[in-house]
Amino acid sequence: MRRLWLLFAQTVTVGLAIWFILTTLKPDWANNALNNSHVPGLSPTLNLKEAPANNIAAQSSYRKAAQKAMPSVVNIYTSKEVQRSRNPLLNDPSLRRFFGDQGQKSERQSSLGSGVIVSSEGYILTNNHVVESADEIDVALADGRSAAAKVVGTDPETDLAVIKINLPDLPAITLGHPDDAQVGDVVLAIGNPFGVGQTVTMGIVSALGRNNLTENAFQNFIQTDAAINPGNSGGALVDINGNLLGINTAIYSQTGGSVGIGFATPISTVKSVMESIISQGQVVRGWIGVEPQEITPELAESFGIKQKSGAIIAGVIRGGPADKAGMKPGDILVSIDGKPVNGTLEMFNLVAQLTPGNKAKITVLRNNQEPTLQVLIGKRPPSRREE
Repeated sequence: MRRLWLLFAQTVTVGLAIWFILTTLKPDWANNALNNSHVPGLSPTLNLKEAPANNIAAQSSYRKAAQKAMPSVVNIYTSKEVQRSRNPLLNDPSLRRFFGDQGQKSERQSSLGSGVIVSSEGYILTNNHVVESADEIDVALADGRSAAAKVVGTDPETDLAVIKINLPDLPAITLGHPDDAQVGDVVLAIGNPFGVGQTVTMGIVSALGRNNLTENAFQNFIQTDAAINPGNSGGALVDINGNLLGINTAIYSQTGGSVGIGFATPISTVKSVMESIISQGQVVRGWIGVEPQEITPELAESFGIKQKSGAIIAGVIRGGPADKAGMKPGDILVSIDGKPVNGTLEMFNLVAQLTPGNKAKITVLRNNQEPTLQVLIGKRPPSRREE
C-alpha cells in the first residue's frame, strides 16, 4: 500500500511540474488545452479570429478609383488602306510574263489604342499616333456599347487628338490636378494593352517634367512605373481617387513591351490643347522664328557668359518676327513678357502661349546690357508631321 501511495505521489508531482513548466514557458499551449477540453455532449468552443465583412483598408485597395475611372476609358480600333508597291524585279518584262502583271495592291491595316471620355457630349481624348491617317475609327465602351468616331482635330506637336462619338449617357471622367502630384504618389494606368481588353495597372509617379524623350516639340511628361504596353496609348493615368492626371503617351523600351518606364502627358497640357481643338479645330501657337540652344557651363565659359543657364539664340530666321524686331545670334533670352527664361523648353512653352498678331516684350542679354525688344508674334508653322 505504501508503495502505491509513493508511486501516486511521484506521478502527481511530475504532472504538476510539467504543468508549471508549460504554463510558464508556453502559456498558449495550456490555453489551447483548456479551450479544447469539453464536456461530452457539448460542442467545443474554438478561439477563431475573423475579419468583419468588407473590411479592406483604404491603402490596400484602389478598387474605388478603378471603378470610378474605368467606365470613361474606351478601346479604339482603327483601320486604313495602304498601297503595297510592286516588287522591283517585276519590272523585267520576262519576269512579268511568267508571274503576271502584279501592280500595286491595296490592303487594310488595323491598329488599336485607348481613349478617355472627357465630356458627356462625346468628346474623347487619345494620342495622335493612335488615329493618325486612319480611314475608320471604332470606339468600344466599357459597358459594351460601340460607335464610329470622327476626328475633331489633332496636335502632332504634343501627340494628342480629339475624336467624337454620338451616344447618350456617356460617362465622362473627372479631371485631376497634376500640378499637385508628387514623386511617390500612387497612380493607376487604364487601357487596352495588346488588345486583351481593359486592364488596370498600378505604380507610382517616378518623376515629373520629363522632356527630350520623343519627337514632340512640347514635352512635360509624368513618368510612372505603372505597366504601359502597346494598346495603352491614349489611355488614362489616374490618381487614387480616380481623377485623370494624364494621357498615357509613350514608353521607354528596347523590346516594345513594358520595362517599367512610361510617360503620360499631364492633363494641364491636355486641357489647353483639347479646348483649342474643339473651339478652333487646331492648336494655334505663337512663334518668333529663332533657333535656341541650351546654355551649358562649357558654352558659358567659351563665350565668356556669366549666366550658367537659359537659352542662347544660335540662329535667327531671316524675315521672321525676331529678325524684324532686331534680335541677333548670340543674344541670350532673359525674359518674355516679364517671365524668366531658364532654358529652351521653357522658352518654347512661353512663346507658344503668346497670341499671334500681338506684341510681346522680350528682354535679351547682349554685351552686358539687357535691351527689351518689341516682337510681333507670328503663328507657329506646322511641323513636318503635320505637312
